[in-house]
Amino acid sequence: MRVLVIEDDREMAQAIGTGLRREDMAVDLAYDGRSGLELATATTYDVIVLDRDLPGLHGDEICRELVAVGARTRVLMLTAAGAIDDRVDGLELGADDYLPTPFAFRELVARLRALRRRAEVALPPVLVCGEVALDTARRRARRGERELDLGPKEFGVLELLLAAQGRVVSAEELLERVWDEAADPFTTTVKVTVSRLRRKLGEPPLIETVAQAGYRI
Repeated sequence: MRVLVIEDDREMAQAIGTGLRREDMAVDLAYDGRSGLELATATTYDVIVLDRDLPGLHGDEICRELVAVGARTRVLMLTAAGAIDDRVDGLELGADDYLPTPFAFRELVARLRALRRRAEVALPPVLVCGEVALDTARRRARRGERELDLGPKEFGVLELLLAAQGRVVSAEELLERVWDEAADPFTTTVKVTVSRLRRKLGEPPLIETVAQAGYRI
């Protein structure tokens, strides 16, 4: 799950980013409205956490622009404003959810995951292919009776491949959806992660490499 946090309070933004990464999410940060909009329109995010009162470009304008370009990314508006009118304004501008500060971090995580589920074609909570089962809610995976000890990136790659249901997933799509903007697109990080995942999945092989195209289950 890839998330963009647009928040001008750097301490808060970094704290949110650190917490979400611990929840196995790939997180990018922007500290003003204009840089946030640039990232939001250049990269496919599952959810954007958007502060309303931003320098450079107001959060309302970012919502309007995302709607205008037909972005499918879900938006969670995060702001200190708690008045009903403010919440209604944000939702009418195109935000999908609204969470006033201060907030419980567990609620933020739950809302982000709920928004992601709404953004996707409905999938079962447990993805299964043959002996392999991946429980997205509990963040657990197994093959047959054996529990798989997967790192966050390995889990994310397996989740995307299982959700694709046989469709070929390119290395570029894996890099965009599982990693954040700090990832170097010219490295072999995807190839190395898939190789580790294959070893952990064991025999018989489950992940197929499709030449010049990507990977599929």
